[in-house]
Amino acid sequence: MEASHTLVSNSKGSIQSDIFSGLTVALALVPEAVAFSFVAGVSPIVGLYGAFMMCIMTSILGGRPGMISGATGAMAVVMVNLVLEGNALGGAGSHAGLQYLFFTLLLVGIFQSLAGIFRLGKFIRMVPRSVMMGFVNGLAIVIFLSQLNMFQAEGTWIQGEPLWIMIGLVALTMGILFTVPMVYKKAPGALIAIIAVSLLVIFAQIDTATVLSFIKVNGGTGIKAGLPTFAIPQIPFTWETLTFVTPYALILAAIGLIESLMTLTLIDELTDTHGSGNRECIAQGVANFTNGLFGGMGGCAMIGQSIINITSGGRGRLSGITAAVALLFFILFTSTYIEMVPIAALVGVMFIVVIKTFAWSTFNIVNKVPKWDVAVIVLVTFLTVKYDLAIAVICGVIISAMIFAWENALRIRARKIVDEHGIKHYQIYGPLFFGSTTLFLSKFDVKDDPENIIIDFQESRIMDQSAIEMVNKVTELYLRSGKTVHLWHLSKDCVRLIKKAEKICVVNVLSDPDYFVSVDNYNKLQDELKA
Repeated sequence: MEASHTLVSNSKGSIQSDIFSGLTVALALVPEAVAFSFVAGVSPIVGLYGAFMMCIMTSILGGRPGMISGATGAMAVVMVNLVLEGNALGGAGSHAGLQYLFFTLLLVGIFQSLAGIFRLGKFIRMVPRSVMMGFVNGLAIVIFLSQLNMFQAEGTWIQGEPLWIMIGLVALTMGILFTVPMVYKKAPGALIAIIAVSLLVIFAQIDTATVLSFIKVNGGTGIKAGLPTFAIPQIPFTWETLTFVTPYALILAAIGLIESLMTLTLIDELTDTHGSGNRECIAQGVANFTNGLFGGMGGCAMIGQSIINITSGGRGRLSGITAAVALLFFILFTSTYIEMVPIAALVGVMFIVVIKTFAWSTFNIVNKVPKWDVAVIVLVTFLTVKYDLAIAVICGVIISAMIFAWENALRIRARKIVDEHGIKHYQIYGPLFFGSTTLFLSKFDVKDDPENIIIDFQESRIMDQSAIEMVNKVTELYLRSGKTVHLWHLSKDCVRLIKKAEKICVVNVLSDPDYFVSVDNYNKLQDELKA
């Protein structure tokens, strides 16, 4: 991630920077929202409305100023099945799938808001660094591959002159983006590049794909529309409806929160600031609920547009608000001009996003970090590209947790000492949990040990039920051999854990009522043994 830091200014931003970056983001939101609406099987206007409402609500209420939300591909790929099945439930020609989508977004909003209210956003800290690097690398590749679709026409790759024109305009856009900051750092490079390339195409009458041609190729007519209107989703409110939409709502809520919280963490790192995950969960929920009532397709945080925003100088809430208002302005009043923007200019901006998103430091740390971390980075990157972000992150966290458990299972050690009274001490080091119980048991020599045994947990912790049962098993083995065991230095939480386990396993296996309490008075023990 270090490489990304060098490409992002750590300035606090300004009103001017927020406004210019917001305008740039608004232009970039148009083709993304349109493309994802086609993926989900809904009208481009539904996608644009969704982008507007997600952006404005999260910018005002969210926990991460400068982060941009809108219609996203991660959620669109789930919505497509929801819409198709909804259409089938409504019957031929009913288009009920869209209404089922709006109702589902109401549930998504409730689930996400509850996640924030119950402060579940803090669990993003459980995502390891290796998973985070795999996430940004995979997402950079996904963004890159999505832009390659712009080099196709009706499912086939463009060739000849149209291809070279497209490549030339993309290269020109990227060149302007790299050059402008060298001349004046505070200049909105992305916005200047888009405007410059657009003017070149218009006045030179260059024949190349534009926003309008892209929409028409995908079956749309344009982006002009009125204000979103309030409407209750028109579906039968029955138990069958709830059982149909609830699984989709849970999946969409989880995907939206994971992508939003991961993006929040990334923007935190790039800007050396700290956002509120729980507040962002609530904002995402409110935004999706609003989409369900006002005819938008919903969404979540967008890493590409968020990076466009922060690299263009956007740091405050004003940048997101500007982007949302500008997007609505485009829809209402200036659709004709926005439809003239060449796709190549927007592709060039997104290619710069790819460069700034990818964690180039990955190649530098391959030989410096544990091989398991490298494996997790590669796996999460692959799963993000092959499937989706949620699957990739969940698998990465699970595998990282398993690796952690395995490595810590091997850390359990026992130092063995026989004192002058013939008492054998087992000084335990390392955590005792389900993964280390077998190794813990192997440390004891029940047959050849003396009559009195002390197991000292001063440098260890009893972590779970498996550990409790293993302690019971060890003490029972010694009891059957007619030997006495004393436990020393059990921490208060370990004692509490053991007492809680009395209903599920045998705890007080010795006659000593203080068996599971720290035995700190060695002289008292000696007196008992002599008696």
